[in-house]
Amino acid sequence: MLFSRHKNHLPTPEEALKGRPEPGFPVPDRHTVLGNPLTGPYPEGLVVADFGLGCFWGAERKFWQAPGVWTTLVGYQGGHTENPTYEEVCSGLTAHTEAVRVVFDPSVTSYSALLKLFWESHDPTQGFRQGNDVGTQYRSAIYTHSPEQQSEAEASRAAYQSVLTGSGYGQITTEILPAGPFYAAEA
Repeated sequence: MLFSRHKNHLPTPEEALKGRPEPGFPVPDRHTVLGNPLTGPYPEGLVVADFGLGCFWGAERKFWQAPGVWTTLVGYQGGHTENPTYEEVCSGLTAHTEAVRVVFDPSVTSYSALLKLFWESHDPTQGFRQGNDVGTQYRSAIYTHSPEQQSEAEASRAAYQSVLTGSGYGQITTEILPAGPFYAAEA
């Protein structure tokens, strides 16, 4: 399944792999670098933001190094398959993107600052790829947790598109959607 020919087609719910009701692997309790719990519930006052910007292992590091970030977690978002595995997501048959969950303290950093980091850490014009990584799981995405995040993400996309257009780059392909289930990836 890893080298499937479904790399540039998002499957419908009927075409997607079915998945399973429970994860097929344990999720570690704490972030290896930050030391904080990976999964919620998170302490009161912290905010969750989800971003897809290519391979999640490299993208996660960008966020955990940012001021005010309490924890990060890599996983899958935006697809149809319940509790997918890495191999299933790479098959192109789940519709998920590789995503980074960022839990941050809004008294130290802002959603706007995280959006800036998101836009500047990848090429949002590449569609179903980032560099040499090709497949629907590498698409650019922002999954929002509130109407305010949705509005802010859409405004930032418009602002970055203006800059990219002025510099001769193509259209941003980033999807901005309300967050759905987030499935942690294998450690």
